[in-house]
Amino acid sequence: MSFVSPVPGGSPQRVLIYSHDTFGLGHLRRARAIAHALVAGAPERRVVILSGSPVSHAFRFAPGVSCRRLPGVTKLASGEYQSLGPGHGLAEVVATRAALIRHVADRFDPDLFLVDKEPAGFHGEVLPTLHRLKARGCRLVLGLRDVLDAPDLLAPEWERKGALAVLPLYDSLWVYGLEAIYAPLDGLTLPAGIGDRLTYTGYLRREAPDAGGPDEAAEEPFLLVTPGGGGDGVELVEAVVRAYEAHRLQHRALVVFGPFFPAAEQERFRARIAAHPRLASLDFDARLERLMRRAAGVVAMGGYNTFCEILSFDRPALILPRVRPRREQLIRARAAARLGLVGVIEPGADDDTARMAAALDALPHRPTPSSRPIPGLLDGLPAIRRLAAAADATCVAAE
Repeated sequence: MSFVSPVPGGSPQRVLIYSHDTFGLGHLRRARAIAHALVAGAPERRVVILSGSPVSHAFRFAPGVSCRRLPGVTKLASGEYQSLGPGHGLAEVVATRAALIRHVADRFDPDLFLVDKEPAGFHGEVLPTLHRLKARGCRLVLGLRDVLDAPDLLAPEWERKGALAVLPLYDSLWVYGLEAIYAPLDGLTLPAGIGDRLTYTGYLRREAPDAGGPDEAAEEPFLLVTPGGGGDGVELVEAVVRAYEAHRLQHRALVVFGPFFPAAEQERFRARIAAHPRLASLDFDARLERLMRRAAGVVAMGGYNTFCEILSFDRPALILPRVRPRREQLIRARAAARLGLVGVIEPGADDDTARMAAALDALPHRPTPSSRPIPGLLDGLPAIRRLAAAADATCVAAE
């Protein structure tokens, strides 16, 4: 069995990252942050991301990182999936994606294969590649965000997908969070030995792409309102816009809809926002970090990537989590609020615009996350580099 010699620092020379990306931007943005961390300071290293995101072309990738697009699928309101391409059935698209994944893996011959969130991939599409790479001695790692779903919902989902049966294939499981905040696999009946392969890395620190302009510090303070990818962000934007329409608020607000915000709803919101002197909007900004760094406060749904950015840029935050189709955001928001990292308004708690307006007015004066220091909170990327180096050392020893 042969392996590529390790690059300086001991990390794998070739890393393949699978990011199924059927909905939103979260998986691609997480994969991109990890890929950039792995190539930082190691020009010999190569990382390939397999992504189903239809907007992957809007993102810049560091030297040494490339993104290969998988045919897209999308989630319907019913929870079912369908092909993004007309005239193609879901089974046909999954077969095409699986073949492309195998082809890239065969050609790239990775030392480390990092699979994001879904142990078997979308509809099992990554399973054949897992077996092929395992036979070659490639290290297999499952990367999990801090919260997957409530255990009573996650357990039947993983049972249906056969995910638990796939876990023994993986050499390691990396959780991009802290056990003190949430343990995503608690409540599941895991195969023997899987708990010993589990490592909590800490959250993934984010950096702004570039420095601000000379007048940035002098600009009027604003609240950044971001529903992430936007596909399920109508309720968040509605709550903010209604509060501004009903009350006189101190700070202006910038709404960034996201690339998947429903087009008809976006048009209606755009007209209401344009009519209000304290509101402005953008369709999408692939470098949202620049805006977050400048914001006096952030209003968000609390998805994983947004939460990492709130922590990284130390912004006062108000979270309005969704509870459908997953309770992930609600679980994360409650845990973060318990630790004093964010403020939360839960769905159904109150539909009074006065409460929302008061929360928005108070937001810039909330304590920042750094006022509640938690050891290791943002150590995720350095930890991943160390774990990757350890994985490579194992490969070299087995040569």
